[in-house]
Parts: sequence; structure tokens; C-alpha cells
Amino acid sequence: MTQPRWLRNVHPYGAPAEDLLLENGLFKARRPATNAPLAATDIDGQHQLLTPALVESHVHLDKTLWGQPWRPNSAGPTLKDYIANERRVLREIDAPIAHRAGALLENCIARGSLTLRCHVDIDPDFGLRHVEAMQQLRDNYRDLIDLQLVVFPQTGLISRPGTAELMREAMALGVENVGGLDPCGIDNDPIAQLDFVFKLASEFDRGVDIHLHDKGELGLWQIALIADYTERFARQGRVMISHAYCLGMLPWGQVKPLAERLAVLGISLMSSAPADCAVPPFLALREAGVNVCLGSDGIRDAWSPMGNGDMLERAMLLAFRFDLNKDEELAAAFEAATVNGARALGCKGYGLEVGQAADFLLMPVQTLGEAVVSRPVRQVYRAGRLIAANGALLDSRL
Repeated sequence: MTQPRWLRNVHPYGAPAEDLLLENGLFKARRPATNAPLAATDIDGQHQLLTPALVESHVHLDKTLWGQPWRPNSAGPTLKDYIANERRVLREIDAPIAHRAGALLENCIARGSLTLRCHVDIDPDFGLRHVEAMQQLRDNYRDLIDLQLVVFPQTGLISRPGTAELMREAMALGVENVGGLDPCGIDNDPIAQLDFVFKLASEFDRGVDIHLHDKGELGLWQIALIADYTERFARQGRVMISHAYCLGMLPWGQVKPLAERLAVLGISLMSSAPADCAVPPFLALREAGVNVCLGSDGIRDAWSPMGNGDMLERAMLLAFRFDLNKDEELAAAFEAATVNGARALGCKGYGLEVGQAADFLLMPVQTLGEAVVSRPVRQVYRAGRLIAANGALLDSRL
């Protein structure tokens, strides 16, 4: 139990100033801001922008080299070259997975992400070692974050003997989501992969999150197939397709009917708004009712030295990629890094309404658009308690 205290003089989503009552980690009341003197227990919001905490919808914490000495990128040109290079690099790194991932996680928290979905590699070569490390990390930061895991068969599922058994073991350990990867491009057997993924998710009542890099009409066909499986196994609202470059490669008239089906089935899309390839058409998909959220993907790893874990920056990259300049468009980009991610991840109690968790940011800007453009230093609160400021976690656990 915590004593009630008021968060004073803040602008929720840029609206007129309000005061919000915080109690037991929740928003308990809201009122228009008053001119009454601040009480000793009040938090002075100083007329800053108030928003919910950011949502990192797709990250690979176990792959990161964050905090390690700089390492020039050495990957070859193909997807399989990248995978092989990553395995070699990670074998050469002495720092434990949990230490590298923890350093990056603390950086993500300091930048305002308190809900994250992490894809975790499994493979017969190293078993469930990454999964166990991420579960240990989650336990260490449980009071600061909500961290979902996706078991990720990066080197193949059907085509890699022993992987299916490991995925089942990961479900038994409590991993929340079943992952997949390019049913055609990696496994060359889309029916077998999706049969296994959806049957496993149904058996354990878990979500599904599939990496889809396959391009053009082949990718579009696989999205339609994933929609079929979602309906057949009653996974509506619990399926994510990550990347889905193909949706940005084909005429909208060809994509639109499938987009409308995704909206009906509650299948979310995740984009990292990359600069080097086609990207799902954000505004058109949004208008069609599709929930599009944002993720960092890999951050400073063997795939790319880029990324910093700031979801406000990711929203800016989305806006930059699609030339979103109007305030309402910038606000839509902000939503992709917040409420859309929360919806995709099935979060309960997310937002600023009375009764919801007091996980929020204070930023010295006036609007959501300004926040996206300027990416200001922010104060980060978890359950009504300040946990990060000036770009750093107040209590590092490294």
C-alpha cells in the first residue's frame, strides 16, 4: 500500500492541464489543474507532456553487443550469411547473455520502454540457454518492466531437426509466444511450419509472432495463409506478423483486401521502419483498421551496429520514412510506439485512465508531434514511482 499523492500540472497527450491522483501504483482520480499550493507529497509536473510509457514490440535482447567493445560488422550479403556470422561472433564474446541483455534493457527502460516483447533464439546447438537467460533477466527486473518472450527458431523449424522439441520445452517453461520465420524462405514448407506453430500455440494457449521477410507475392500469399490459420485455430487478436516487407512492395489494390482481413482477425503488424527495403504502408493500413506497431528489432548486434532502444526515435524514423509532417500524422506515429504496441501485446491496464497502472513519462514538450520530432530527455515512472531520469536508470542492477 502506498499513500495517495497528486501528480500536478501535467498535460495528458497535450490536452489542457490536469492533476492525477496516484495510489497503490494506479491512477485513482483526475481533475482539472488547480492553482492550489503544492503539498509536500505532490509531484510537480511543471506543465510537461504526460504520456503512457513506451512499448517496445519487437527486440532481440539476447543478440546484443551493447556495452561491449566496438566490433566492426562482418556479415555477408545473404540472410544465411548473417545468421552464420552472428553465431560466430556470439561464440567469441565472453560477456554472459544476461549481462549484455541487461545493459541494453536498462538503456531501454531509461528511454521510457516499460513493456517489451523479446524474441529469443533457440537452436539444437545451444538448446534453451538463451531462453533461460532471458527468464532470469525478467525475474531480475520484474518490478520495473513487463517483458514477454517469443521463442524464435532462427535457423529453421521444420528444416532443423530437434528445434520443434525445444520449442515445446520452451512453452512448458512458460514462454508466452510461439515464433516462426519465413515458412517458405527458411523452411521451404509453409504448411508444415504453420501447422506446428499454430497447433503448439493452441495446445498451450499462447500467442503467435512470425518473422516474415519473404518478398512480393510469395510473402503476400504467406500472410493470407497465416490469416487462414489464425481463423482456424481461433487465435484472433493474438497473432503478430513482424516486418512483412511484401505489403509495401505490391499495389495497394492488391494488398487492401488482405489488409481488411487482418483488421477483422485482429492480426497486428510490426515494423522497424527500415530505410533499405520496402515497408508496410503505414497510413493506408491504419485507415484499413490494421493495428501497426513499432519495434527496434536488433540493437547494436552482429546484424547491424545501429539502434539505441529509444522508441520515440523509432516513431521519428517511421514518420521520416513516410514523410509524416502533420501533427495528426506524427501523433499516429507516436501511437505506433505506445498504444498500438500495447494492443498487439495484449496488455491490460495500459493508458492514463482512472484505474490503470501509473506507468508514464513526463517530457518538457507541448504535443505528441513535438515529442516524436525532438525525442526529449524524459522522466520515467513505474507504478507512480520515478525510476529513470536524464537518460539513466536511477538504480542500476548490473
